[in-house]
Amino acid sequence: MANFKSGYADPVLENPCSKVTKSSVSAGVCMMNTIWRDQQHPSFINFISSYLAANSFRLNFVPIAPDFIFNCGGLSVAFIFVTKWDCGNVETIFSRAKKLNAQFAHLYVTLNLPTRDQNDSFLCSYFKYEMQLGRPTFVPVQDIEMGFEKIVKIAHSCGVSKQQEVKTKLKAERNQSVQQLENFIRVVTSIPGIDNHDANALNQAIGSIEGIAKASKEYILETTDLSADNAETIVRFFRDSKFYLCPKII
Repeated sequence: MANFKSGYADPVLENPCSKVTKSSVSAGVCMMNTIWRDQQHPSFINFISSYLAANSFRLNFVPIAPDFIFNCGGLSVAFIFVTKWDCGNVETIFSRAKKLNAQFAHLYVTLNLPTRDQNDSFLCSYFKYEMQLGRPTFVPVQDIEMGFEKIVKIAHSCGVSKQQEVKTKLKAERNQSVQQLENFIRVVTSIPGIDNHDANALNQAIGSIEGIAKASKEYILETTDLSADNAETIVRFFRDSKFYLCPKII
Protein backbone atom coordinates (compact mmCIF):
# COMPACT_ATOMS: atom_id res chain seq x y z
CA MET A 1 0.00 0.00 0.00
CA ALA A 2 1.22 3.51 -0.74
CA ASN A 3 2.26 5.57 2.23
CA PHE A 4 0.48 8.92 2.37
CA LYS A 5 1.98 10.06 5.65
CA SER A 6 3.61 13.17 4.25
CA GLY A 7 0.31 14.37 2.80
CA TYR A 8 -1.76 13.61 5.88
CA ALA A 9 -3.39 16.25 8.03
CA ASP A 10 -5.77 15.67 10.93
CA PRO A 11 -9.25 15.70 9.31
CA VAL A 12 -10.89 16.93 12.49
CA LEU A 13 -8.67 19.98 12.49
CA GLU A 14 -9.25 20.52 8.78
CA ASN A 15 -13.02 20.18 9.18
CA PRO A 16 -14.08 21.75 12.49
CA CYS A 17 -17.73 21.27 11.60
CA SER A 18 -17.21 17.48 11.72
CA LYS A 19 -16.38 17.52 15.43
CA VAL A 20 -18.81 16.07 17.89
CA THR A 21 -19.67 18.88 20.27
CA LYS A 22 -19.24 18.40 23.99
CA SER A 23 -22.98 18.60 24.46
CA SER A 24 -23.60 15.76 22.01
CA VAL A 25 -24.37 12.29 23.30
CA SER A 26 -21.51 10.05 22.23
CA ALA A 27 -22.37 6.72 20.63
CA GLY A 28 -18.92 5.47 21.53
CA VAL A 29 -15.23 5.82 20.81
CA CYS A 30 -13.38 4.75 17.68
CA MET A 31 -9.64 4.16 17.95
CA MET A 32 -7.76 4.09 14.66
CA ASN A 33 -4.36 2.50 14.18
CA THR A 34 -1.90 5.28 13.31
CA ILE A 35 0.06 3.05 10.93
CA TRP A 36 -3.12 2.05 9.09
CA ARG A 37 -4.12 5.73 8.92
CA ASP A 38 -0.82 6.72 7.32
CA GLN A 39 -1.27 4.08 4.62
CA GLN A 40 -4.61 5.52 3.47
CA HIS A 41 -5.36 8.49 1.24
CA PRO A 42 -6.19 11.63 3.26
CA SER A 43 -9.56 11.93 1.52
CA PHE A 44 -10.60 8.54 2.91
CA ILE A 45 -9.52 9.56 6.41
CA ASN A 46 -11.61 12.70 5.97
CA PHE A 47 -14.58 10.53 5.01
CA ILE A 48 -14.07 8.34 8.08
CA SER A 49 -13.83 11.35 10.38
CA SER A 50 -16.98 12.93 8.95
CA TYR A 51 -18.93 9.67 9.06
CA LEU A 52 -17.97 9.03 12.67
CA ALA A 53 -18.87 12.57 13.69
CA ALA A 54 -22.24 12.29 11.93
CA ASN A 55 -22.92 9.14 13.97
CA SER A 56 -21.70 10.68 17.26
CA PHE A 57 -18.50 8.66 17.59
CA ARG A 58 -15.30 10.18 18.95
CA LEU A 59 -12.18 9.41 16.92
CA ASN A 60 -8.76 8.85 18.47
CA PHE A 61 -5.53 7.94 16.69
CA VAL A 62 -3.52 5.42 18.70
CA PRO A 63 -0.86 2.72 18.10
CA ILE A 64 -3.06 -0.38 18.44
CA ALA A 65 -2.69 -3.91 17.04
CA PRO A 66 -5.96 -4.01 15.02
CA ASP A 67 -6.80 -1.31 12.50
CA PHE A 68 -9.78 -0.16 14.57
CA ILE A 69 -11.19 -0.71 18.03
CA PHE A 70 -14.69 0.56 18.81
CA ASN A 71 -15.88 0.94 22.38
CA CYS A 72 -19.68 0.91 22.34
CA GLY A 73 -21.98 0.23 25.25
CA GLY A 74 -19.17 -1.14 27.39
CA LEU A 75 -18.03 -3.56 24.68
CA SER A 76 -14.79 -3.46 22.67
CA VAL A 77 -15.02 -4.58 19.05
CA ALA A 78 -11.84 -4.88 16.97
CA PHE A 79 -11.51 -4.68 13.20
CA ILE A 80 -8.95 -5.43 10.54
CA PHE A 81 -9.72 -3.34 7.46
CA VAL A 82 -8.00 -4.45 4.25
CA THR A 83 -8.62 -1.64 1.80
CA LYS A 84 -6.47 -3.14 -0.99
CA TRP A 85 -6.50 -6.89 -1.57
CA ASP A 86 -3.18 -8.09 -2.97
CA CYS A 87 -3.67 -11.56 -4.47
CA GLY A 88 0.05 -12.19 -4.18
CA ASN A 89 0.34 -11.31 -0.50
CA VAL A 90 -2.56 -12.83 1.41
CA GLU A 91 -0.66 -14.88 3.97
CA THR A 92 0.06 -11.85 6.15
CA ILE A 93 -3.65 -10.99 6.26
CA PHE A 94 -4.72 -14.42 7.48
CA SER A 95 -1.83 -14.84 9.92
CA ARG A 96 -2.66 -11.45 11.41
CA ALA A 97 -6.34 -12.39 11.63
CA LYS A 98 -5.48 -15.59 13.50
CA LYS A 99 -3.18 -13.74 15.89
CA LEU A 100 -5.67 -10.98 16.71
CA ASN A 101 -8.53 -13.46 16.98
CA ALA A 102 -6.71 -14.98 19.94
CA GLN A 103 -6.43 -11.55 21.57
CA PHE A 104 -9.91 -10.10 21.00
CA ALA A 105 -13.23 -11.71 21.84
CA HIS A 106 -14.95 -9.66 19.13
CA LEU A 107 -12.94 -9.36 15.91
CA TYR A 108 -14.12 -8.71 12.37
CA VAL A 109 -12.09 -8.56 9.16
CA THR A 110 -13.46 -6.23 6.50
CA LEU A 111 -12.09 -6.81 3.00
CA ASN A 112 -12.42 -4.53 -0.01
CA LEU A 113 -12.95 -6.95 -2.92
CA PRO A 114 -14.29 -4.94 -5.86
CA THR A 115 -13.41 -7.50 -8.56
CA ARG A 116 -14.40 -11.11 -9.12
CA ASP A 117 -10.75 -12.17 -9.25
CA GLN A 118 -10.13 -10.66 -5.83
CA ASN A 119 -13.22 -12.32 -4.41
CA ASP A 120 -12.16 -15.69 -5.84
CA SER A 121 -8.68 -15.17 -4.43
CA PHE A 122 -10.14 -14.53 -0.99
CA LEU A 123 -12.35 -17.62 -1.08
CA CYS A 124 -9.48 -19.87 -2.12
CA SER A 125 -7.17 -18.37 0.49
CA TYR A 126 -9.80 -18.68 3.22
CA PHE A 127 -9.82 -22.46 2.88
CA LYS A 128 -6.12 -22.70 2.10
CA TYR A 129 -5.21 -21.14 5.44
CA GLU A 130 -7.81 -23.28 7.27
CA MET A 131 -9.80 -20.48 8.81
CA GLN A 132 -12.61 -21.47 11.18
CA LEU A 133 -16.03 -20.16 10.24
CA GLY A 134 -16.78 -17.05 12.29
CA ARG A 135 -13.37 -17.04 14.02
CA PRO A 136 -13.02 -14.27 13.06
CA THR A 137 -15.90 -13.10 10.88
CA PHE A 138 -14.87 -11.86 7.42
CA VAL A 139 -16.94 -9.10 5.81
CA PRO A 140 -16.30 -8.63 2.06
CA VAL A 141 -17.35 -5.30 0.51
CA GLN A 142 -17.08 -3.71 -2.92
CA ASP A 143 -15.69 -0.31 -1.94
CA ILE A 144 -13.88 1.16 1.04
CA GLU A 145 -16.60 3.65 1.99
CA MET A 146 -19.15 0.84 2.17
CA GLY A 147 -16.62 -1.15 4.17
CA PHE A 148 -16.24 1.50 6.83
CA GLU A 149 -19.98 2.07 7.03
CA LYS A 150 -20.39 -1.66 7.70
CA ILE A 151 -17.69 -1.50 10.36
CA VAL A 152 -19.57 1.24 12.22
CA LYS A 153 -22.89 -0.59 11.91
CA ILE A 154 -21.37 -3.82 13.24
CA ALA A 155 -19.74 -2.01 16.17
CA HIS A 156 -22.95 -0.17 17.00
CA SER A 157 -25.03 -3.35 16.76
CA CYS A 158 -22.64 -5.20 19.07
CA GLY A 159 -22.81 -2.34 21.57
CA VAL A 160 -26.62 -2.27 21.52
CA SER A 161 -26.75 -6.04 22.03
CA LYS A 162 -24.37 -5.75 24.97
CA GLN A 163 -26.47 -3.00 26.57
CA GLN A 164 -29.63 -5.06 26.16
CA GLU A 165 -27.85 -8.04 27.69
CA VAL A 166 -26.76 -5.93 30.66
CA LYS A 167 -30.26 -4.51 31.10
CA THR A 168 -31.77 -7.99 31.00
CA LYS A 169 -29.26 -9.22 33.57
CA LEU A 170 -29.90 -6.24 35.86
CA LYS A 171 -33.65 -6.73 35.57
CA ALA A 172 -33.29 -10.41 36.47
CA GLU A 173 -31.08 -9.51 39.44
CA ARG A 174 -33.60 -6.91 40.63
CA ASN A 175 -36.44 -9.40 40.35
CA GLN A 176 -34.41 -11.96 42.24
CA SER A 177 -33.57 -9.40 44.91
CA VAL A 178 -37.23 -8.45 45.32
CA GLN A 179 -38.21 -12.10 45.54
CA GLN A 180 -35.52 -12.76 48.14
CA LEU A 181 -36.72 -9.80 50.19
CA GLU A 182 -40.32 -11.00 50.00
CA ASN A 183 -39.26 -14.49 51.12
CA PHE A 184 -37.17 -12.98 53.93
CA ILE A 185 -40.08 -10.90 55.21
CA ARG A 186 -42.46 -13.85 54.93
CA VAL A 187 -40.17 -16.04 57.04
CA VAL A 188 -39.36 -13.41 59.67
CA THR A 189 -42.96 -12.24 60.11
CA SER A 190 -43.95 -15.85 60.76
CA ILE A 191 -42.28 -15.38 64.14
CA PRO A 192 -45.01 -14.42 66.65
CA GLY A 193 -45.04 -10.69 67.40
CA ILE A 194 -42.73 -9.69 64.52
CA ASP A 195 -44.29 -7.40 61.92
CA ASN A 196 -43.17 -6.05 58.52
CA HIS A 197 -41.40 -3.07 60.10
CA ASP A 198 -39.34 -5.36 62.32
CA ALA A 199 -38.56 -7.65 59.39
CA ASN A 200 -37.36 -4.74 57.22
CA ALA A 201 -35.21 -3.44 60.08
CA LEU A 202 -33.61 -6.86 60.49
CA ASN A 203 -33.04 -7.12 56.74
CA GLN A 204 -31.25 -3.77 56.61
CA ALA A 205 -29.15 -4.44 59.71
CA ILE A 206 -28.36 -8.14 59.33
CA GLY A 207 -29.56 -9.16 55.88
CA SER A 208 -30.05 -12.91 56.11
CA ILE A 209 -31.98 -15.52 58.05
CA GLU A 210 -28.68 -17.22 58.93
CA GLY A 211 -27.33 -13.96 60.32
CA ILE A 212 -30.43 -13.38 62.43
CA ALA A 213 -30.24 -16.92 63.79
CA LYS A 214 -26.68 -16.26 64.98
CA ALA A 215 -27.25 -12.71 66.26
CA SER A 216 -27.39 -12.02 69.98
CA LYS A 217 -30.14 -10.06 71.66
CA GLU A 218 -27.68 -7.26 72.38
CA TYR A 219 -26.60 -7.04 68.74
CA ILE A 220 -30.20 -6.90 67.53
CA LEU A 221 -30.97 -4.08 69.97
CA GLU A 222 -27.83 -2.17 68.92
CA THR A 223 -28.47 -2.37 65.18
CA THR A 224 -32.27 -2.15 64.96
CA ASP A 225 -35.15 -0.34 66.62
CA LEU A 226 -36.79 -3.58 67.75
CA SER A 227 -38.10 -3.69 71.29
CA ALA A 228 -36.32 -5.76 73.91
CA ASP A 229 -39.23 -8.21 73.98
CA ASN A 230 -39.15 -8.73 70.21
CA ALA A 231 -35.36 -9.13 70.23
CA GLU A 232 -35.73 -11.75 72.97
CA THR A 233 -38.47 -13.49 70.96
CA ILE A 234 -36.24 -13.74 67.89
CA VAL A 235 -33.29 -15.13 69.83
CA ARG A 236 -35.48 -17.71 71.57
CA PHE A 237 -37.22 -18.63 68.30
CA PHE A 238 -33.97 -19.66 66.64
CA ARG A 239 -32.22 -21.17 69.68
CA ASP A 240 -34.85 -22.58 72.01
CA SER A 241 -36.57 -25.64 70.53
CA LYS A 242 -39.17 -25.60 73.29
CA PHE A 243 -40.12 -22.09 72.20
CA TYR A 244 -40.51 -22.63 68.46
CA LEU A 245 -42.03 -26.11 68.75
CA CYS A 246 -44.73 -25.27 71.27
CA PRO A 247 -48.11 -24.11 69.92
CA LYS A 248 -48.63 -20.35 69.82
CA ILE A 249 -51.89 -18.47 70.29
CA ILE A 250 -51.91 -15.58 67.81
